[in-house]
Amino acid sequence: MEKSIIWPFYEAEEKTNSMQEQNEQYSVKLDDWDFDVVDKTTTILYIKETTDDNKRANNSLISSLNILKDFGNGFRKLKGQKIDVVQISENECTPSVCKLSTEEILRFGGQKFIQRIEFDHTFVNSLCSLSEEESRSVMLVERLLASAEKVGEKVYDIAIDLLNECDKLSYKTGHPVERLVYYFSRALRERVDIETGKNCTKGLGIRRMRDLQETLRSINACTIAVQDMPMCEVVKFSGIQAILENVESSKKIHIVDLEIKMGVQWTILMQAFATQCSNLEYLKVTALIDVQSRTNVEETGKRLMSFAKSLHFPLCFKIVMVEDIFDLKREDLDIDPEESLAVYSQFLLSNMITHQDRLDFLMGFIKGLNPRVMIVAEVEANLNSPVFVNRFIEALFYHGAYFDLFEDCMRNNESTRNAMEEEVMWHGIRNIIANEGEERTMRHVTIELWREYFKRFGMEEMKMSDSSLYQAKTVVEKFTGKNSFTLEMNENFVTIGWKGTPLNSLSAWKFHKRSTFHRANYLTL
Repeated sequence: MEKSIIWPFYEAEEKTNSMQEQNEQYSVKLDDWDFDVVDKTTTILYIKETTDDNKRANNSLISSLNILKDFGNGFRKLKGQKIDVVQISENECTPSVCKLSTEEILRFGGQKFIQRIEFDHTFVNSLCSLSEEESRSVMLVERLLASAEKVGEKVYDIAIDLLNECDKLSYKTGHPVERLVYYFSRALRERVDIETGKNCTKGLGIRRMRDLQETLRSINACTIAVQDMPMCEVVKFSGIQAILENVESSKKIHIVDLEIKMGVQWTILMQAFATQCSNLEYLKVTALIDVQSRTNVEETGKRLMSFAKSLHFPLCFKIVMVEDIFDLKREDLDIDPEESLAVYSQFLLSNMITHQDRLDFLMGFIKGLNPRVMIVAEVEANLNSPVFVNRFIEALFYHGAYFDLFEDCMRNNESTRNAMEEEVMWHGIRNIIANEGEERTMRHVTIELWREYFKRFGMEEMKMSDSSLYQAKTVVEKFTGKNSFTLEMNENFVTIGWKGTPLNSLSAWKFHKRSTFHRANYLTL
């Protein structure tokens, strides 16, 4: 069943002289779904895990060491065309407690872990230059990696001994490496408890992540901090710029938002249209949500309508609630044939990977709408390997970049930083590390994999414009520690990272009218 809530248009009143004088051209300111392509028509997406699969995967030490080598040699750094950002002097950026960054400490720890198997005199010499605190942090990372290896091998007694050593040196209020190890150590202990039968959590992983999603849809210190982070700001400003460029000549514009949250991005778009598009009849924003999100999204709608009224802007806000995505129909969106349609997806699609049939349906549905552009923002990391230790390493470096970022950018807001790490990051770490099967809902993959998946729906990647790149650059330049943010143009999409580690990607897509949808086959190894 579907239900709709529609706020009536706020009809634009006659504009004031000050509004009429603003005639400048406006530019927005400031397991593995590691799928294999079997042929050009079939893509293997969600690999269901079995006991034999995990047994085989957990013995893949060589594969895990290769991943560590990649990180240690800098191979996992951003590889695209760098977008120059105004640099600041070292004096303007307060150094972290450790001289080395968190990512560098992790690389040293990984290399030291590898030395148990491969001896490298050059690396040993480099360790001699570390401070006492840095050496202690490197040792802590080495112990954590060793414990993860033993958990993967199901040698739980040794794993617990190693985790006990980690606990002596890690704290949730320490420096970034200590805090990172603290949460990953907790997640490993929870995995051991689950696998040894001490902790029965069937269904708990899914419920926890649903609770986290609802928390991120409400207004609180964490969600405000998330929305204000550079990664989200780049997505909002650059993504809206891309939408603006594809629909700006239209009189009727319709945006379908798949995960609206606070809806700040649409205030940006309204401001752009209010100063640039004098012939606009209306902007319609349709929020596609599940029933549980109704209250939060209704509040978002009220805020957007109030903002529109302050601009004398013609906005219509519509909520389409669906209990089951398969019940969604085109007529629910109330699309006028004269409307220019755009779809906006911010960090949603990866949440649906465990339900590939629903993801396939949603993408097929969007294809049927034939939007002028679809904006997709996703986490740029492979956190979905069926090989546990590989997934652990990827997650460690990815979250390590965030903990380092929080240290530099939230230095004057420690309470919010603690809340971000304990209420947001911890839930993701626990789900990726402690859970398996359907309980593991955090299955982020890289844009290369999304690109292969989107091909099945006749989607063609559109190059982000120079204006969109300018918005991304402008956003980053206003943040503390801006010299540590990395913006890169990788083929047609934009990647934003921290000290070279990729964190998020932003891409724009269009649909070919003549293309055939091919349903993927599920594969159990």
